[in-house]
Amino acid sequence: MLKYWPPLNALRGFEAAARLGSFHKAAAELHVTQSAISQQIRSLESHLEQPLFIRQGRSVTLTDAGQDFYSSTQDTLKQLSVGIRRLEQYRKSNQLIVNTTPAFARHWLLPRLGQFHQHYPDIDIWLFTTYDVPDMETETIDIAIRDDLTRQNECVFEVLYQDTLYPACHPNLINTESRLTLHGEREMDWSNWVIGGGESVGQSAKGLNFSDPSLLLDAVCQGLGIGLVSQLLAEHARSTGQLSPLTEQRVAGAKWTWLIHKDSENSLLTQYFCQWLVAELAKCSAQR
Repeated sequence: MLKYWPPLNALRGFEAAARLGSFHKAAAELHVTQSAISQQIRSLESHLEQPLFIRQGRSVTLTDAGQDFYSSTQDTLKQLSVGIRRLEQYRKSNQLIVNTTPAFARHWLLPRLGQFHQHYPDIDIWLFTTYDVPDMETETIDIAIRDDLTRQNECVFEVLYQDTLYPACHPNLINTESRLTLHGEREMDWSNWVIGGGESVGQSAKGLNFSDPSLLLDAVCQGLGIGLVSQLLAEHARSTGQLSPLTEQRVAGAKWTWLIHKDSENSLLTQYFCQWLVAELAKCSAQR
């Protein structure tokens, strides 16, 4: 791939000359000599083996090839500029990088982030969601909160919350006899309900299948059918009247745990966030 790359420094000279229609103006903008711009353009044309400009005295216009390349160059330089600007976020001293699952972020953490910000306005949370468990040794993450964690090197591991599961549906479906069954994976599979001793609520082997527990919960809340839901993740939806349990029975669900990288363990940002998190989870336990 490298053999197709033009001299990168020449791209800036080309972009400025093409945009301004003048080698002289491009040189003034980039604080170099006009001969330097001319040399960069010649080098670029030699590399591409075709002319990019039509020279007309002091003014220049783009050839058809030059116009095409100008569009590509602008996109490339803009993307590079955005990438450089994004690097600033890695230098923020008040930033806490929190990894979690999309489901936990959407249904539990997001409804509470405003409250956290009110208590700690100087802490900037970078919410980094992934379906896969992160490698805390190689990735820049302060704390991971998930239901699929095991111990990792250089990290503090702790079980935070024992979840429970129950079948639920939208309140409008409570008295409906024929209801579509929504199936999830792992803990959200109906086999966990049956094995755990849960009573039949009219679930069927047929129905719709969801690999993402977040989408499963959304489908239940939107009245698509009945599904097995996490007590923790469904707490907000239940409190806002989006779903209702089909029975008072509960079976064991996943264990929510955290990994705190030892480099972040003694940080005040981490300590404040962890204290807040534990307090919020304790409220959920009390409401069961």
